Amino acid sequence: MDPLTELDARISGCTACPRLVAWREEVGRVKRAAFEDWTYWARPVPGFGPADASMLVIGLAPAAHGGNRTGRMFTGDRSGDVLYKAMYELGLASSPSAVSVDDGLTLRGVRVTSPVHCAPPENKPTPGERDMCRPWLVREMEILGPRLRSAVILGAFGWQAALPAFAAAGWQVPKPRPKFAHGARVTLERADTTRKTGEPVVSPAPGPVTLYGCFHVSQRNTFTGRLTPDMLKDVLREAAGEAAVPPYAP
Repeated sequence: MDPLTELDARISGCTACPRLVAWREEVGRVKRAAFEDWTYWARPVPGFGPADASMLVIGLAPAAHGGNRTGRMFTGDRSGDVLYKAMYELGLASSPSAVSVDDGLTLRGVRVTSPVHCAPPENKPTPGERDMCRPWLVREMEILGPRLRSAVILGAFGWQAALPAFAAAGWQVPKPRPKFAHGARVTLERADTTRKTGEPVVSPAPGPVTLYGCFHVSQRNTFTGRLTPDMLKDVLREAAGEAAVPPYAP
C-alpha cells in the first residue's frame, strides 16, 4: 500500500475526538429528509486527489450532509458545487459537479483536504479538535512534499490551522505568522531539518511552497457575493500556475 492510501485508511478509522465521533454518527442516523435513502459515511473524511499533486486546496472540515454523507471532500453540498465548478473551468477537475464517490470525478495535479476530518457541530471545531487532527495534515504534507509547490487555503480557520502544520512538515513560517486575507500570498522556504517522528521521513519540497488566502466557499460567502466565482478562479488559477499544474484538455 502506498503511503497516501495508507494515510487515508488510517484517517477514516480515527476516533480520537469523542464530540466529533458522536456528532458525525448522530447525523448519519438521523439524516436529512432529502437524503433518507442514503447510507451516510459518518466517519472521518480523508483527502481527495492524486498522490503526485503539486497543489493543495485546504478547507475547514467536512459538511454534515456533504462529505460526512458521501465520504469525499466537498462532495454532495453547495460549497463543493462552487469549488469543483471553478476547478473544472480551469481544467483542474474532470467534471463541474461532485455528487458521490462513484461519480467518476478526478482531479489533475490538485489534492483537496482539510485540517479537521470529521464534520463538527455548527461547522465549528474546537481548538483542541483542530490540534488533535493536525498530525494527519502534517503527514499528508510530508508525503506530498517532494512535489508540493502551492496551496489555496479557504478561510481564516484553515489558514490558522495550516500554518503550524506547514511548520511541522518542514517549512519555515515567518514570525509573526502572516494574517489571513482574501488574496494574501506568502511563500514558505524549506527548513533545514525534517520533523522527526515514528513515521518514515519524507522530505518536503526542495523548493518553496506558496500559500494563497481565499474566502471560504461557504454558502454565506457565495450567496452574499463576498466570494464570487471569478474571485475564486483568480486565486485557483494563480496557485495552479505556481504549481505548474497541466490542465485537462478542453
